[in-house]
Amino acid sequence: MDVYLLDGTYELFRHFYAVPSHINEKGEEVAAIRGVLASVIGMLESGVTHIGAATDHVIESFRNDMWPGYKTGEGVNPRLLAQFIPLEQALESMGIATWPMVELEADDAIAAAAVSLAKLSDVDRVVICSPDKDFAQCIRGDKIVQLNRRTGLFRNEAGVQARFGIPPSSIPDYLALVGDPADGYPGLDGWGEKASATVLGAYGHLEKIPPRTENWKVQVRRADLLASTLRENFKLALLFRDLATLRTRKPKLSSTSKVHWKGPRPSFPAFCKRLDAPELKNRVDVLVSQRG
Repeated sequence: MDVYLLDGTYELFRHFYAVPSHINEKGEEVAAIRGVLASVIGMLESGVTHIGAATDHVIESFRNDMWPGYKTGEGVNPRLLAQFIPLEQALESMGIATWPMVELEADDAIAAAAVSLAKLSDVDRVVICSPDKDFAQCIRGDKIVQLNRRTGLFRNEAGVQARFGIPPSSIPDYLALVGDPADGYPGLDGWGEKASATVLGAYGHLEKIPPRTENWKVQVRRADLLASTLRENFKLALLFRDLATLRTRKPKLSSTSKVHWKGPRPSFPAFCKRLDAPELKNRVDVLVSQRG
């Protein structure tokens, strides 16, 4: 079987900026939640049977203590922030295995779930539903893959190598050098995608890069400057790599039953009413009747 893992926070952001606003009778903005639920129901209608979702209960995490510039909730639209917790409640009421994260991030939860699920004998493939390049570090052969649901494209380990020029194990090192503006760390000056891929493609990890450019097995533009930047900022690069490395502590899943969709909870009809979305209940009712 295939197990699908959804980044609920990413989906909430995506739908917030893609669908028109909708205010319910209580004055709550609910459009993005409705969009995410409709999208998940679409996955179930397409035949998905096993699915889990991770969410950021709050945006801040342990990484904010590591790096002062790491992403926070500052500047996020309040109407979007107000839908974080109701989204968790909505997914849970629909019967979707949901992991709200506080200290760790949703990305960490998806990584942990993917690693543990991939070890189970009845799992053929774990599909991480997000285009986020952070998840490239999780990909293992054809067992753990990424899916960009907007384009329908899958990325396996060979796809990571083709896209980044490095294997999944080097992705945190790569992000340490090029940075990740979305997460709030800048990388090192001068280390763009091409130079980082070329050097890491030869050496794999930061610690294995020789200190002198004459020992480098590859030629990169402005090699002396890049080597100097890496030497002077090596501890910073290690910190950025630590930020980029996804933790796999929890959830640890010992059975696919944890992510097997068995239908909604009794609270789901009331939640659909709160969302002004009776059509969502109707679609789920049809699914339940079809699956017996």
